[in-house]
Parts: sequence; structure tokens; C-alpha cells
Amino acid sequence: MKGMMFTEFLDMVEARHGLAMKDALIEQAALPNAGAYTSVGSYDHRELLRLAAALSERTGVPMPALMAEYADAVFELFLRRYRPMIERATSCFDFLGRIESYIHVEVRKLYPDAEFPSFSYPQHDTQVLVMDYRSPRPMSVFAEGLIRATIRHYGEPIDLAVEDQSDGRGTAARFTMTRRPA
Repeated sequence: MKGMMFTEFLDMVEARHGLAMKDALIEQAALPNAGAYTSVGSYDHRELLRLAAALSERTGVPMPALMAEYADAVFELFLRRYRPMIERATSCFDFLGRIESYIHVEVRKLYPDAEFPSFSYPQHDTQVLVMDYRSPRPMSVFAEGLIRATIRHYGEPIDLAVEDQSDGRGTAARFTMTRRPA
């Protein structure tokens, strides 16, 4: 997992909970590099999950809510870094429907060693978008948070239904988005 995901998590923790909390999480998570991440480095995703679990334990915020908060912070990072890619899309469905064919392709040019989840689209029309998420990393709740942040960004009346397809492991999910009548 790219280091920018780690640095954004730690920046979020520091901004919302202070430097002492950030230091305590790094210590509690017993990270191999003592929390020294660079945005362009690559790191084991389990380290991020250990940091998130430590934050959940210390704050009492359930992991799904914490990952949604983190997804919001990461979407803001994406807006700062990749706004032209995001703004090129004409709608939420247009943007989300191009993750595999355009977004991941473009980001891979910047980070050739990046490992992405995969998305397939069993249904993609003007009223319904179905995205199937698959990843070796248990991050479907984070993916859900990014989808919700995308829906908010485009400001469209869209309902999201989530179906876990990995027996609770968080490695596969179906996201069904349905446009509400305006």
C-alpha cells in the first residue's frame, strides 16, 4: 500500500486527536518502522489496519465509522492531488464507472508499483450502477467510504446498498447505487 495512505491517516489522527494520540498509536501498533512513512514508499497494509484498530480502541469509535472518516480524509487528498481527473467526469456514475479503465490506469503511471483493488461493473446505466469490489486487503468498508464521499462530492440523489461477499473478511463487496428521482 502506498505511503500516502499512511501519511494521510496519521495526519488525520494528529489533526483530530493531537500529536500525543498519534505517538501513542504508533507505539501501540508496534510498527516495524516506528511510524516513519514517506508518501511515495510502499508498506504492508496490515500496519495501517493496526493503526486504525489502535485508534478505534482508544477513541471507542467502531472500525466502520473510523474507516468512513478516514475515507473522507483520503477523498479530500484525492481532490487536492487529482482534481482534474475527478472533475473530468460528468457525474458520480461516470467517475465511479471509470475507476478500472481510467483512474487506476492514470494513477499507475504515477505509481507503477501501486496495488489496487479490482472493480467490475455488472450493471452500469443512467439509473443504476453496480460495482463489485475485490481485494486481497480487507478494505471494503474503506471502499464504501470512498464511494459515499464521491456521491457527496457530486451532490446527486443516489442511494447506496452494500452487500458483503466475503463472509465478513472485507475483501469483496457489491455496491449498488440507485439514482433517486429528482
